[in-house]
Amino acid sequence: MKDIKNKEPITIAEVREILSRMDPEQLDQIQRWTFDYTSKFSSIEPKRARKMKKALVEECNLTDEEAVEIVNIMPGSIAEIRSFTFGWKKLILAETLSKILRIIRENS
Repeated sequence: MKDIKNKEPITIAEVREILSRMDPEQLDQIQRWTFDYTSKFSSIEPKRARKMKKALVEECNLTDEEAVEIVNIMPGSIAEIRSFTFGWKKLILAETLSKILRIIRENS
């Protein structure tokens, strides 16, 4: 097992990108399952996912973890965004919710 060099939340699209660079014969069972999952459920290209994550952090004052959650889920309405942000136990202003939705729409 390799040592952990960096710990950073990444999107499903970024996980797919990392695993796709590896030799499929060298993947263990969990890595193969993860690659299969990310291939099925990633709805955005890694470059766009990174751009969206960065915009959510910078423009909406979200943490990296919150931004990754939004990018992975890709909510399509303010009501959907509210259902996820409710669990964060912090108040998200209506203006910020609108910005989040705008960023998702511009990058999807």
